[in-house]
Amino acid sequence: MTAIVSTPPRRALFVLVILTGSFLLFLVQPLVARFALPLLGGAPNVWNSAMLVFQALLLGGYAYAHALSRMPVRRQAVWHLGLMALAGLTLPIALADLPPPAPGWEVLWVPALFAVTIGPVFLLVSAQASLMQRWFAASSAAGDPYPLYAASNLGSFAGLLTCPLWLEPRFSLGVQSWIWTAGYGLLFVLVALAAASRWRGGADAPVDAVAEDDAPSAEPVSPRRIAMWVALAAVPSGLMLSTTTLLTTDIMAMPLLWVIPLGLYLLSFSVAFSQGGDWAAILSRYAPLMLLLVGSLAMGSGGQSNPAVALAMVALLFILAVALHNRLYLLRPDPSQLTFFYLVVAAGGALGGVFTALVAPVLFDWVYEHAILLLCAAWLLGDRQILPMAEGFWDGLPRRRIMVGLVVAAVLVAWGIASLDALTQADFLLILVFVMAALGVIALGVRWAFAAIFAALMIGNGGWATMGKSLDGARTRSYFGIYEVTLAKDGALRQLTHGTTLHGQQWTDPVRAHEPTSYYGHSAGIGLALDNADALLGPGAQVGVVGLGTGTLACYRGPGQDWTFFEIDPTVLAYSEGGTFTFLRDCAPDADVVIGDARLKLAEQPRGRFDLLAIDAFSSDSIPMHLMTKEAFATYGEALAEDGVLMVHVSNRYIDLSPMIAALARADGWHGRVRRDLTGLGEAITPSIWIALARNEAVLNALEQESQTDWEALPPPARRAWTDDNASILPLIRW
Repeated sequence: MTAIVSTPPRRALFVLVILTGSFLLFLVQPLVARFALPLLGGAPNVWNSAMLVFQALLLGGYAYAHALSRMPVRRQAVWHLGLMALAGLTLPIALADLPPPAPGWEVLWVPALFAVTIGPVFLLVSAQASLMQRWFAASSAAGDPYPLYAASNLGSFAGLLTCPLWLEPRFSLGVQSWIWTAGYGLLFVLVALAAASRWRGGADAPVDAVAEDDAPSAEPVSPRRIAMWVALAAVPSGLMLSTTTLLTTDIMAMPLLWVIPLGLYLLSFSVAFSQGGDWAAILSRYAPLMLLLVGSLAMGSGGQSNPAVALAMVALLFILAVALHNRLYLLRPDPSQLTFFYLVVAAGGALGGVFTALVAPVLFDWVYEHAILLLCAAWLLGDRQILPMAEGFWDGLPRRRIMVGLVVAAVLVAWGIASLDALTQADFLLILVFVMAALGVIALGVRWAFAAIFAALMIGNGGWATMGKSLDGARTRSYFGIYEVTLAKDGALRQLTHGTTLHGQQWTDPVRAHEPTSYYGHSAGIGLALDNADALLGPGAQVGVVGLGTGTLACYRGPGQDWTFFEIDPTVLAYSEGGTFTFLRDCAPDADVVIGDARLKLAEQPRGRFDLLAIDAFSSDSIPMHLMTKEAFATYGEALAEDGVLMVHVSNRYIDLSPMIAALARADGWHGRVRRDLTGLGEAITPSIWIALARNEAVLNALEQESQTDWEALPPPARRAWTDDNASILPLIRW
């Protein structure tokens, strides 16, 4: 067969087009979601809806590229450039002006808002990677187009880092939108140049015409092969999300930690699809061994911050993703089926994402999806051999019987590991883990045996205890996180944790059950304010609290006071309603509890409703930034009485929020004091930092006088106060 298009393509031009399109794709996703936050609140449903829309549009883009590729190249160019020009009329990016949703229809209205806002340009930009590779492959002199996919993921990686590291700290959302629009214009020009380069080559036939000498035979793709493509794409995609969840829940809850797994996931494509592929071959060869050694920790839970384990987990993600994506690359079809291949890969990636982000939180009370996906990786990699001596070793031996024996031995060793005390017998436990890893290496080449040994290793090395907590009902999972109720101090304290973040605790002794604990002691800023509420605000104060937790603050309620709690997660409220924690039931049984995003719900309150408003939503790693902007503080000011007090809890291991509070106070005319309750703490009291703000400085002077303890002035303010239009967490991180 002779190719119709024979002019050699300019590889650099096509690489640049693909890189630019992918770069823009990863800039626009957080930009649109940030636009929507003030309107929709910080509920995870917003982010889930955004993710679903982006996944659907990505799939649509690949489907569009696949459908377009059936036309002659010239016709493809005319259609694609024409549609890009039409889609450009929707720019610059701004939220679509849709009528408000009818009650109960928000679940459809939110995705519709995202789809109408960004749908046309997102769909067309997402088609760039596969469509440009298809145009590139139209020449018989082009060679293998698949390595160009590495440029796509390098562009995505660059876009991923550019948004939080460069754009957000420097530019407002409006400016970011115009920058993205300029990038879209540049992409249009580059696509036009790519089209012109193929046009001048005489491209007037479908790009199926590729020389036989330059590509593998275009044999039909079997359903089994398609299923393998889906699996090889789905498992790394799901692992990227599950690794992020595992890290932020049980290992090391740091801000922006999600960037690392996503970045390594994107880079894995670049390594796996690169020409030559030496690094991909090396990492693929030893991926099973890494899976045995590091993956064995995947089911251990305990909420202990461990940088070494965190580093090992992200390294495992990268190595597994390279190995699985490299196998995907090796199973690639003839370039004439390129767009179909990428469509299937996109479907697999979406399947892995949907399972991890949407299905798993409903099915599991812990991050069991991570172990399941690692087990799937073990199955996909279990037919590999990493020992050269293994070739031909099994000839003439009863291999199946030996494998059964290895699995039985692994189960027995796993039982031994689960029976050990990890603290007092750590050395012996480590030896047993290495023994099981050795059994897994011997079993390589037999998928079922390798996967079974790996499963036994995970269950033995922490998994048994983790599953026991699930059977005991000690954990609850929602889209907001994984909560665990545990006993501390030999059962004297019951505490609620979200991974490494403590949400509150209560004495189990009925005599002490109403004592304030954790961040809410009498010497903490909020304790001092509430203890002196009558003197500061008069009797019968109206008190609002954003963030229910275990309800500890409820027992500060004084006679005649009216209390309202704002809580975004119904699961947290269930702990108080069910009696797991009794602060709310015992001390403020008639308090209103408003479920929903606090900023939106506070905006619905009457002007001047509260005399004291406590904002307790910033102590974890996931800072709800829309609750700490000038617009948010304006909402708090509207909800407060003229002489009211705003108390903000800023205790955080990784982020210093005090300078931002100072900047917000300066921008909007608030006066402030800081209470650092860090030393000389009572039993079950944890260090805390609370900031008191008021329009009337006399109120703060009175608070300082009545509390008879030290308060500090606000620290030097941050250079720029956050707004809905411009906010970045980076300057506040404690590096």
